[in-house]
Amino acid sequence: MVLQNPAYRRLWLSVLTSCFGTHIGSLALSLTSAMVLHATPSQIGILGAIGAAPFILFSVPAGVWLDRVRKLPVYIAGELVMAVTLASVALALSLDRLTMGYLYGVTFIGGCVSVISGTAGQIVLTQVVPREQLVEAHSKNNLAASLAEITGPGTAGIMIRLFGATVALLCNGVLLLFSVVLLRGIRVVEAPPDRSQTHFWRNMKEGVRFVIGHRLLMTIAVVVGLWQICQTCAMVVQVLFATRDLGLNEYQYGLCFSAAALGTVAASTLGHRLSRRIGPGPAMISGMALSGLGWLQLAFAPANAWGVVAFVVMLLSFSASSVLLFSNMLAVRQAITPEVLLGRMTGTMRFMTLLPAGPGALLGGFLGEHFGLRSAIGLGGCGALLLAFVVWRYTLIRHVKKVGAQIGP
Repeated sequence: MVLQNPAYRRLWLSVLTSCFGTHIGSLALSLTSAMVLHATPSQIGILGAIGAAPFILFSVPAGVWLDRVRKLPVYIAGELVMAVTLASVALALSLDRLTMGYLYGVTFIGGCVSVISGTAGQIVLTQVVPREQLVEAHSKNNLAASLAEITGPGTAGIMIRLFGATVALLCNGVLLLFSVVLLRGIRVVEAPPDRSQTHFWRNMKEGVRFVIGHRLLMTIAVVVGLWQICQTCAMVVQVLFATRDLGLNEYQYGLCFSAAALGTVAASTLGHRLSRRIGPGPAMISGMALSGLGWLQLAFAPANAWGVVAFVVMLLSFSASSVLLFSNMLAVRQAITPEVLLGRMTGTMRFMTLLPAGPGALLGGFLGEHFGLRSAIGLGGCGALLLAFVVWRYTLIRHVKKVGAQIGP
C-alpha cells in the first residue's frame, strides 16, 4: 500500500489541502466572472485561452530548467505564489476594483505556476514512490482531489452566499500556506542536478526529440491534445449554462459540483483496479468516451429540474473520465522515461497536450456567443465520442496493457 510510505502520506495530505482550497477559490473566481462581472461567452473563452497560454509558452523550457534544479522547493514556491495572487484578487474585489482584465492577468499567473510548480509536483511524486506504484499513487492523489471536490464547492457556495467571494479567496490562500507547511516536512532523495549541462537549447531539443521519437508518447500527446479541444470547448461555457440557462445560484452551483465529486471518488477508488484488469491504454480510451457521453446528454437536457440532474450527470462523467484518462497517462509516461529526462519529457508532453486547449476555449466561447451555449457543449461531446472510437480502432494505445510497456520507441 502506497499510503504506508510516510513521505507519500505527507504529500497526499498536502494535495488534499491544496485541492480543497483550490476548489473554493476556483468556484469563487468562476462565479465572480459570471455573476459579478457579467462576462460574455467570448470573455469566458478568452479567460480559458489565457489560462492555457503559459503551457504553450513555457512548458518545454520549464522542463529543461527543472531537470537542472531540485523539484520540491519549486513546488513549494508555486503554492506560495498562488496564495499571494489570490489575496490580491480578494483585495481588488473588496475595493470594487476587480475587472475582467485583472482576472485575465491572475489566470495567466495561475497558468505559469501550474506549468512550473505543477510539473515539479509530478516529478516529486516519482521521487517519493516506486514506479510500480505510480498508478496507485496517482489514483490516491485523485482520491484526495475528489474528497476536496465533495466538500470544497459546497463549502465555497455557502461561504460566497453568506460572506462573499472575498472570504472564499482568502480561505484558499490560507489553505495553500498550510500545504506549504506540509510539503516542507517531506524529505526526498534526489540526485544533485547536473550543473555541467549548460547547453540549454541542446538539452531542450533532446527532451523534444525523446518524445517525438517515442511512438507511444507521441501518440498519447496527439490523442490527449485532441481531447483537450473537446474538453475546453464544452467546459468553458458550463458556468454560464448553469447560472443563466438553468438559473442556479452560488450555493446550488457549488452543491452540484460536490455531488459530482462522487465520480472522482469512484474512479479514484476503482480506477487502478480497472487499469490492472483492462490495461492503462483501454482505461484512457474509456475515460474519453465517458466524458463525451456526459457532455452530449447535457446538450439536449431541458432547462428545468431535469436539466440540473443532467448537469450533475455531466460533472460526474467528466470527473470520473478525467481520473481514468490522466492517472493512467501520467503513470505510463513517467514509467517509460529515464529519470534524467523526466522534467523535459513532462514539459514537452504538457506543451503538446495543452497547446490545443487555447483554441478549444476560444471555439467554445465563439459558439456559445453566436450559436448558443448548447452548441459548444454538444460539439465537445460528439468530438470526444468520435475521438474515442478512432483511438480504439486505429492507434496503439489500446494495446498498452501495463505500466512501463515498451511500445516504441
